[in-house]
Amino acid sequence: MNFIEKYLKASQKNNSLVCIGLDSDLNKIPKFLSKSRDPLFEFNKKIIDATSDLVCAYKPNMAFYEVGGSAGLTSLKKTIQYIPNHIPVILDAKRGDIGNTNKMYAKEIFEYFGADATTVSPYLGEDSIAPFAEYQDKLTFVLCLTSTPGAKDFQLLELSGKPLYKIVADKVKSWDKNKNLGLVVGATFPEQLKEIREMVGDMPILIPGVGAQGGDLEKVVQYGINKNGKMAIINSSREIIFASAEKDFTEKARERAMGLRDSINQALKQK
Repeated sequence: MNFIEKYLKASQKNNSLVCIGLDSDLNKIPKFLSKSRDPLFEFNKKIIDATSDLVCAYKPNMAFYEVGGSAGLTSLKKTIQYIPNHIPVILDAKRGDIGNTNKMYAKEIFEYFGADATTVSPYLGEDSIAPFAEYQDKLTFVLCLTSTPGAKDFQLLELSGKPLYKIVADKVKSWDKNKNLGLVVGATFPEQLKEIREMVGDMPILIPGVGAQGGDLEKVVQYGINKNGKMAIINSSREIIFASAEKDFTEKARERAMGLRDSINQALKQK
């Protein structure tokens, strides 16, 4: 089963377009878990148990595991293996290097960790993305317009009268021979999200920024979802997983995840 099939089945089963980002920071998880043999995994396990019927995907961010060295990477692999098989895993790595190096990154992400999708930078061009696209059953999300203030430094710059993010969207669409590429577009740029969706049609779009970064959820639903109400993966990380630092953290995480799912579905009805 490829990523798209897995995503569509999980989305339908759970009636959800919510992706939970597992940006699990040892400094923010409940203190009582620090006594565990593997605090990161125990935290993730409890979050997954509390929310797996509410999501269309999970998105661990590699940085929060790499910082812990071999122990952190072990926690990451255990987390990915623990996520139910019917729910796709997007391993957020944002890799960007020459093709030969990216070939090794792709092998690590898709073969060693067993992720269903990942994120990459477009800066080095098509030959750097090709090693990821060769995994035809996996999906590679290319950074197009990020939700951060720094997007203005490069992504919003115009080249020959066209903003860079539009050039990226056009290029990725032209590279998508195997129908296994997608885009990352931040929720904090709703008007640009609308333009990009119109440009790329049914291409999957990973949309971060609706939680702590303050993206407009109603506009994300209005502009980011395709005509069939799908092909958008709306991510929230800190707002959900760190909803509480006490023993009720799983209940609070579930409440936040359910609230986001229901808000998206309500906005879909009004679309």
